[in-house]
Amino acid sequence: MPIQSYRDLIVWQKSMDLVTLVYKLTKDFPKDELYGLTSQMRRSAASIPSNISEGSRRSTRKEFRRFLCIAYSSGAELETQLEIAIRLEYGNLVFIQEAQNLLTEIMKMLNKMTYSLKPAVSVNYSLPTTH
Repeated sequence: MPIQSYRDLIVWQKSMDLVTLVYKLTKDFPKDELYGLTSQMRRSAASIPSNISEGSRRSTRKEFRRFLCIAYSSGAELETQLEIAIRLEYGNLVFIQEAQNLLTEIMKMLNKMTYSLKPAVSVNYSLPTTH
């Protein structure tokens, strides 16, 4: 069955789950981090499904691919922020590890999708003519 909407994409669904998890995780961060790490992690997490959905509505595969790359970059940012949370001993370690595992899965899916949208390489060469 063809994809009718970005909502049909498993990567979008999983990234929405990740957003929920990150919000739950950061709810217990210190209050003085509300405009720091808490806000950064929430924005990074929300950026992933947001860019998937926006890119899916673009008119070309090239544009969709660009938005998937942005989503992937947001995932890389979130990876670092999760590591910072561990080092600062913020939040529930079980939630952090769950978020890391889900993020790894999402990043792999985004990587495969991005690769699948690459333009085909055309090789233009002519065979030598024999006389």
